[in-house]
Amino acid sequence: MKQIKYLIIGGGVTGTTAAETIRQNDKENGIMIISDEPYRFYSRIMLSKPAFFLGKIPFDKIWLKTEEWYQKNNIELLAGRKAVKLDSRNKTVALDNGDKINYEKLLLAIGGHSRELQIPGSDKNGVLYLRNLSDAKAIAELVKTAKKSVIIGGGFVGFEMCEMMRMVGVEVDLVIREKKFWEGVLDEEGSEIVENSLQKNGVNIIRESEVKEIIGGEKADGIILKSGKKISADIVLVSIGVFCPYSWIKDAKIETSRGIIANEYLETNVKDIWTAGDAAEFTDIISCEKGYVGNWANAQLQGKVAALNMIGKRQPFRFVSFCNSSGFGLNIAFIGDFKVGENREIISAASVENNLYRRLIVKNNKIIGAILINKINEVTTIREVIEKGVDVLEKKDKFKDINIKI
Repeated sequence: MKQIKYLIIGGGVTGTTAAETIRQNDKENGIMIISDEPYRFYSRIMLSKPAFFLGKIPFDKIWLKTEEWYQKNNIELLAGRKAVKLDSRNKTVALDNGDKINYEKLLLAIGGHSRELQIPGSDKNGVLYLRNLSDAKAIAELVKTAKKSVIIGGGFVGFEMCEMMRMVGVEVDLVIREKKFWEGVLDEEGSEIVENSLQKNGVNIIRESEVKEIIGGEKADGIILKSGKKISADIVLVSIGVFCPYSWIKDAKIETSRGIIANEYLETNVKDIWTAGDAAEFTDIISCEKGYVGNWANAQLQGKVAALNMIGKRQPFRFVSFCNSSGFGLNIAFIGDFKVGENREIISAASVENNLYRRLIVKNNKIIGAILINKINEVTTIREVIEKGVDVLEKKDKFKDINIKI
């Protein structure tokens, strides 16, 4: 059985940043990254960008670490292998090929997996998700000959895939369960701005609908909605959310909920095991609530903080997360904790005709989150206001004017 000081499950931005941070501080002890993908570290952000699919960005730009980097830093990358069982008592991780790794410190940086459709025909060729490089390659190949597409679900990926399809002249039917696009996140005016941009660019939105079946032979050639309506398609893209694939750690008595539970130091409830990135449901010391954030900036910094704690440098994770998506002339930014809930006040301002929108989430007279459309110049200021816990009681009425800057 191989023994390793620092074992990292996950070769994405979280795991790779953690390995790099450990090596910067510990030059001697062994570091191993286990990745279920057959690739070294690459940019997941680039996967959903139209320029990547259209060949405007050279494929080699996707790689963020060379093979030589792993060798130079004495970091062992075990690619194409999957962790299948964790024994926290004996500190071992079993792999899908039967091997076992013994660790001293373990980081679970397992990210999120695309939630899959569970309907007849969902296993046909041409039914695709976009979560990793293999997915992106398959989509890029089909797009070359596709004429019609169906995109199931919204979110950032669904929005950006709509733009990519339209840029190459592929027809798009977008199927959503809600009455409005991003109904659970945006209010009516915000949804209207996004929907207008989609429709003006040829995206047909099918609201309050669900797919009953994927039809075709070995390859999908369309869908049937629960209403009975049939829609033809050469490619079916699914974007219905992500989940944390933690079933293989259930016997290790690690606390889980939506993700793997962690405190502000990204420690789990089991000694010598940390979690970070999209898998972590962590204690946010800014909002004083549990946080579950799936974006690159958050994952990168959590990888660094988890690593520092693994080597004994006690450091809490403190960060106002942010991410953005762009398409059809819109730049949409999500900042901090933008969920709606009890004891939270919503202050919205919009100019639908000018495609401008701002939604602030306020708790105890302090901004804790925001959603912006074409107000990218306010991102830095809002993050600073959240970070410092500024009281905005006397300014709340002014924020109802879209022309007033934060």
